[in-house]
Amino acid sequence: MDSIVELISVLDNDDIKDFKSFLKKKNKRNDVKNIRLLEILETDDINRLKKLYGSSKNKDAYHALRKRLHDSLLLFISNKTFERDNSEAHEALRLLIVGRFLLENDLIKPGFKCLQRAEQKALLLEQFSLLNEILQVRLQYAYLESHPELELLVDRFRVNQHKMQQEAKFQIAYAFLRVELQDIHLKGKIVDLNKLVLDTIGKYDISLHELLSFKSLYQLLFIANEYAMIHQNYALVRSFLKTSDEFITRQKANSVHHSFYYLHILYYLANFNLRNKLFDESLAYLEQLIAGCRPGTVLRAQFHLRYYLLKALNYHYMGEGSQALAILRLGIQQSTLKSNEADLADLQLCLVMFLTQFQDKLALTELRKMIRTDAWYEKKMGMLWTIRKSLLEILIHIQFGDIDLAVSRVKSFKRRYRRYLETVREGRVVHFLRLVEKYLKNPAMVKNKAFIAAIDSMAQDVENQDLFVLGFIAWLKSLITSESPYQALLHLTGTLKLKKDQ
Repeated sequence: MDSIVELISVLDNDDIKDFKSFLKKKNKRNDVKNIRLLEILETDDINRLKKLYGSSKNKDAYHALRKRLHDSLLLFISNKTFERDNSEAHEALRLLIVGRFLLENDLIKPGFKCLQRAEQKALLLEQFSLLNEILQVRLQYAYLESHPELELLVDRFRVNQHKMQQEAKFQIAYAFLRVELQDIHLKGKIVDLNKLVLDTIGKYDISLHELLSFKSLYQLLFIANEYAMIHQNYALVRSFLKTSDEFITRQKANSVHHSFYYLHILYYLANFNLRNKLFDESLAYLEQLIAGCRPGTVLRAQFHLRYYLLKALNYHYMGEGSQALAILRLGIQQSTLKSNEADLADLQLCLVMFLTQFQDKLALTELRKMIRTDAWYEKKMGMLWTIRKSLLEILIHIQFGDIDLAVSRVKSFKRRYRRYLETVREGRVVHFLRLVEKYLKNPAMVKNKAFIAAIDSMAQDVENQDLFVLGFIAWLKSLITSESPYQALLHLTGTLKLKKDQ
């Protein structure tokens, strides 16, 4: 994507208006074309160069104009970001600077008052580095106070230094884990993630109990989500649900100061609860999430499509398939050219999955809309996501009678992923594919006792209780029971029984 278009994409409509005003004030001549270029880029007009300059000889002028617009965008975004996301941190910093200036000029009472207010704000925002500077200034000028509480001040300083050190160690560990997770997720790197996490936390002597904050909880949940996703087992992160819920309930009043981390925490908790079949809890977190995203903001745009995806998945697994499909289609309809391509791919694959489970031939039509190569999906969406898509494609071709194409896809899948799956010891996928191949060679296998027993064993295995894994097993199960894959899925998850009991 064009680098300037990417920068424009993070601005909402009000920001665009403000940016144009910013450019008008900055322009010293009336013939400057930066606003015209901005408007052309907004409309994605492929003839923008011709519209701006009549001759190709003016390419140098065009590129110079692009560079100036690019630099202006960066300056504008940096100012906006500082104003919008760090206004309180900026206020605390301003109070520190003013307080120090006043004390340097012997205005003792107003100087200490500014420092006290700065300390309160920095503490509320968990800005430990800034708080360290404020406390150092207070210590430096403590002798000017009429009744200095030096011991209390020193204690606060030491406590904050300890928090700074813990935060620094956590950031080192987090950075290391993120790099390793990226290699696992996108490059198929083989790592014992559980051992890696434990060793990393132990290496840096990190106390998560001491460090728990909006930021650290968000980072911890990110790592937990990656860990559960790689193992396709979200029961592994169930222990985080209670701790996280207690924290955000306790810190609800402060969430407005940490909206970025708070909203991500809500999103992860909605996902964790969904994958642990706690649908009501997941939907409650989703409503908190969308309520916390102000319309027209970058965060609203970031979570808008994800909200529809998780909401649709909740209703789907609750047995409300028609409603889930309507929610999903509404989410896709509300996407724009600026929407995140990974979020759109998630919605589209989910739509294909729903339609496949409903035995709707539209699944083929929607699958054809996923035009990227497997290599692109591996890089953008990750190895496991792409493997799931490829398996789903095989099932669709079998389901709608294109056996030759299904056999071809199985061969391609084995060539591309078998070694990876064996290396990461992902026996579930290999075993599943083996059963699919048996059915392809001989559809009468659905009456074979050993074949039926193998499917039942997969369905009962503790490691296979993830909702997405059960969806694939349900497809095999439906061959035996002659029901739709969706009905088979609801039987496996216990949703049908629960609905009957109600």
